[in-house]
Amino acid sequence: MFDPLSQRYASKRYPIYAGRAMVNCSMPQASAAGLQTMLKGGNAFDAAIAAAAALTVVEPTSNGIGADAFCIAWSAKEHRLVGLNASGPAPLGLSIERVIEDGNAEDGHMPRFGWTPVTVPGAPAAWAALHDRFAKLTFAQDLAPAIDYARNGYPCNPNLSLLWSRGPARYAATHAPEVFDEWFSTFTKGGRTPQPGDIITLPNHADTLEKIADTHAEAMYTGELAKAIDAASRASGGYIRYEDLARFKPEWVDPISVNYRGYDVCEIPPNGQGIVALIALNILKNFAFDAKDVALTYHRQIEAIKIAFGCAFDSVTDPDDTDVDYGKFLTPEFGIEQAARIGDTAEVRTTSTPSNSGTVYMCCADDEGNMVSYIQSNFMGFGSGIVIPNTGIALQNRGYDFSLDPSRPNALKPGKRSYHTIIPGFLMKDGDPVGPFGVMGGYMQPQGHVQVAMNYIDFGLDPQQALDAPRWRWDDHNNVRVEDRFDTSIALELQRRGHHMLMSMDLSDFGRGQMIVSPAPGVLIGGTESRTDSNISCL
Repeated sequence: MFDPLSQRYASKRYPIYAGRAMVNCSMPQASAAGLQTMLKGGNAFDAAIAAAAALTVVEPTSNGIGADAFCIAWSAKEHRLVGLNASGPAPLGLSIERVIEDGNAEDGHMPRFGWTPVTVPGAPAAWAALHDRFAKLTFAQDLAPAIDYARNGYPCNPNLSLLWSRGPARYAATHAPEVFDEWFSTFTKGGRTPQPGDIITLPNHADTLEKIADTHAEAMYTGELAKAIDAASRASGGYIRYEDLARFKPEWVDPISVNYRGYDVCEIPPNGQGIVALIALNILKNFAFDAKDVALTYHRQIEAIKIAFGCAFDSVTDPDDTDVDYGKFLTPEFGIEQAARIGDTAEVRTTSTPSNSGTVYMCCADDEGNMVSYIQSNFMGFGSGIVIPNTGIALQNRGYDFSLDPSRPNALKPGKRSYHTIIPGFLMKDGDPVGPFGVMGGYMQPQGHVQVAMNYIDFGLDPQQALDAPRWRWDDHNNVRVEDRFDTSIALELQRRGHHMLMSMDLSDFGRGQMIVSPAPGVLIGGTESRTDSNISCL
C-alpha cells in the first residue's frame, strides 16, 4: 500500500480558472460545502459560512466551534470593503493577579493549555453576523453540510492525520492530564488518532452545530451551550462564565491598507497582526526588486519583517486598551526612515520570541462580485485541550499570548482582547477588488502575506505559483528557517550576511495559503496550498 505522505516526485499545479463561483479551502470537504450552498442559490457569504462551519469538523486540528475568526470581504451590494473582528476577550474574572495567586503561571508566563488561556469563542458569532448582513440562504442551510460531515463521517486526509497525531503527546505531557480527558474521548479512540482513509465521525459536534443552526448561534452565547461551558468551567477551576459569553458581540471594522506599487494591500486593524505585513511592505516599497530569487531580495524582506514585528510587539493589543496611533507606522515617511536602517547584513531588531500555532484560512467568490477572505483558529492546534463534555466544543487557548507583565502593551486584563495572530488579506487596485488571499500559521502569517503579495505584485507570479514558491520564516533574533526546496546557494549567501539559517523538512512551519484574483468581470483565478490537503471547488 502506498504512503500518501511520501511525495517522491514534484507535481505541477496550475491556477484554476472559473467564472461563476470559487471556494478555496485547506480541506476538500470544506470547499465542497461552500460550493453546495452556491448551487442551492447562495452567494459567497453563504459559502464562507458553510466552509467555515465545515472546517471545524474536517480540520479540528487547527480550529473548532470554540475558535476566533476574522473576515475581510468585498460586498457587491454595498460596493465596499468591510472587515469583521470576531476575536473574543479574556473572561472578566481573569487577571494577572488571579493567574499568579492561583498558581497557574508557568515560568512567569501564561500557560499554554488548560482553562487559564481560554478566551471567549468568536467564530459562531462571526457566522451569524455575516449571515445577518449578507447571506441569501437560511442559517440552517449554510450549516447543513458541516452537520452532515460530523454525523455521517468523512475520510481522514493525509496531512490532517499527521497534524492529528501530534495532539495526544501535547496534552498528556501536562501537569494535570485529567483535565483533557474529554479531549481524548472526543478526538482519539483508545489513544489512537485517525490514519489516512479512516472514517471520522463527531456526533457531539453534529448535535452542537444543530443547536447553533437552530438558534442563529444564540445557543453558544445565551443558551444551552453557554450554560454548559459555564458549568464545565466552574467544575474544573476555569475562569470563563456565562456572562462572558452573553456580553460578546463581533465588531464590524474598516480594513487598513498600504499602497504597494499601485495595489492596496488590506488587513484587519489591531488587535490583529495584519499591521506587521503592512509595515513591512511600507518599508519594502522603497526598494527596487529586479529579481525574486537572489539573496538581496530575501535579505531585505527578512529585515523588513523583523522591524515590523519589533513595532508590533511593542504596540499591538486591544485597541480599546491603548492610545497608540497605528496609522503612524503606515505613513510614507515611516517607511522611508525604516528602509534606511536596512544595510547589507542581518541585525537583531527585536528580542521577543513568537510562538507556533495552527489556523485555517479560506476564500471564496461568486458571480455577483462578492469576494470573501476568512480565517478561523483555535490558536495552537486543537487549542487549550479543553473540550466541553458532550458537545464537541474544543476551546481555543488564545489567552496564551497575553503578557503577565503589567507594563507590556499586551498585558492581561479582564475583558481585554489579546494580540491576535490570525489575519485575512485582500488586494484592491484603483478602488476595485482584485481578490482575497491569506497564509495561515501563527506568526508566519504576516511573513506569508508579504511573500505571497510580492510574488504576485513584484514578480508577476500567478496565484498558484505565488503560493507554491519556496518560503522562508523568521523565528527570532537572526534565526531564519527555509524549506528544503529553498535554493541552497541563496541560503549560504544569507548565512554570510549574518542570518542564522536552518532548513526545515516540516511543511507546516511555513503556513498554508489560498488566493483568488479577478482580472476581469466573470473571470476568477485561484491558487490553493500545495503544502496540505487543499482543494478548490468551482463553477
